[in-house]
Amino acid sequence: MPDRSWLWFGAWALIGGGYALALATLLSIGVFVLALTAGATAWLASRRGSPVGLPGALSGPALPLLWIAYLNRGGPGTVCTGTPEGSSCTDEWSPWPFLGAGVLLLAAGLVLFLVVRRRLARRRLQAGVGANGGTGAGRNVPPGPGSWGTAEM
Repeated sequence: MPDRSWLWFGAWALIGGGYALALATLLSIGVFVLALTAGATAWLASRRGSPVGLPGALSGPALPLLWIAYLNRGGPGTVCTGTPEGSSCTDEWSPWPFLGAGVLLLAAGLVLFLVVRRRLARRRLQAGVGANGGTGAGRNVPPGPGSWGTAEM
């Protein structure tokens, strides 16, 4: 069985990003994004094996935060750009708080995911289940105590 834990992490990260986007756009399209994300959460939670990627929901809100940091990369303050018609000026926030929070959430989710993934792999090894789902019988397993041959005396 292939290891799909990174796919589960990515799916849960999209869910977390959806909730962050719903919160950020609550006064416009946020209600619709929230409904869609809640439905996707119910569907994803019902899938077997998906809980291993749940820390992705912690990393997911990093995506909108990093996007906001990128959009405000010229700030803080008034930023003017030249256009064919003249110039355009906008007020931008400081990108650093958004960048810091985004990097922190992304790193925390990744670290938590790697810890959970390692613990799950360790439990599988202790239970005797190999990477392919087998018990390991027939591969470098010594024979049982009753099957040792006795030397003739």
